[in-house]
Amino acid sequence: MNMPVRPSVRPLCPHFSSGPCAKRPGWTPAALSSALVGRSHRAKPGKARLQEVLDRSRSVLGLPPEWRIGIVPGSDTGAVEMAMWSLLGARGVDLLAWESFGDGWITDVTKQLKLPDVRAFKADYGRLPDLGQVDCDRDVVFTWNGTTSGVRVPDGNWIKPDRKGLTICDATSAVFAMEMPWDRLDVVTYSWQKVLGGEAAHGMLILSPRAVERLESYTPPWPLPKIFRLTAKGKLIEGIFEAETINTPSMIAAEDQIDALKWAESVGGLKGLIARSTANLKVLEDWVAASDWAAFLAEDKAIRSSTSICLKIAAPWFAALSEDGKAAAAKRLVAILDKEGVAYDVGAYRDAPSGLRIWGGATVESSDIAALCPWLDWAHAQVRAEMV
Repeated sequence: MNMPVRPSVRPLCPHFSSGPCAKRPGWTPAALSSALVGRSHRAKPGKARLQEVLDRSRSVLGLPPEWRIGIVPGSDTGAVEMAMWSLLGARGVDLLAWESFGDGWITDVTKQLKLPDVRAFKADYGRLPDLGQVDCDRDVVFTWNGTTSGVRVPDGNWIKPDRKGLTICDATSAVFAMEMPWDRLDVVTYSWQKVLGGEAAHGMLILSPRAVERLESYTPPWPLPKIFRLTAKGKLIEGIFEAETINTPSMIAAEDQIDALKWAESVGGLKGLIARSTANLKVLEDWVAASDWAAFLAEDKAIRSSTSICLKIAAPWFAALSEDGKAAAAKRLVAILDKEGVAYDVGAYRDAPSGLRIWGGATVESSDIAALCPWLDWAHAQVRAEMV
């Protein structure tokens, strides 16, 4: 058994967590020095800062002018829940799931909202359900990129442009790293702590004119808590999309997001961000192609994520282990990488198959991914020697 030589080059930034994700290159706490701490977010300067988040986000994403964008409570989860509880129930719903968060939305719709006309299309980790089964004249709820499976939808062509239903898209690990076809999406949600490496707790909610029309023409039969309410007296609460947040936001987190958006503009905007994430995936694809033990959980390149890149251990010694043994081996591999200080928080999600999950979003440098690859081989060899 040949043991690889211990690598001598380390990633400059070992932060490969899939959320919260790496800060932008060169970030220091000095980026927060102008934060309006101790000031009201409703004061003129505070509101201006929040509006800057909205304006820069709209610009970088290339959002159509008639689409609304607002800051909401509860991270991406809060934004998705707000959309589902406010909009669903007017017609039948198709739900898609190929990883844990999509499964969570199915649970909420079927067990909490208890809608009567629901169809769920599910696939195992590493695969997509048959998108051709989806009826876009019904409402559709789906994740664009499965953060815990490393699987994304290839495009929006399966969504009818003349649909009657609404498309509600959890895009938290996709926006700023993948093209979003806004004309096919009615609700898009995300959080700050993914592709731009922002801080947690704040969600973003994007609504198309069709979604606004639904909100103003349909009242769900269940009560809505205050933080979910998007309308008052049958009309959209426009203030939510004009920097008047429902609850108190963190002005430190807002300052950090402004800093991240300015950095995004400096690297070429959306095209630059997509190129950086794509380059990160390419480094791992080249390494996997030459590996005798690692493979992608998403075998089909067309649906492979460039952000939450999920790897499985495809070596014979690993396949011979029990499920508990596989979990222990993968956990040991992650622990070695952590102890060496070359990769933090890269274990597969708790509900996913045992393996690795390496964040490849735009704030990660390709040079750090390249430096990590020899360490992956070295750590794998250590675990194999221990387990076999």
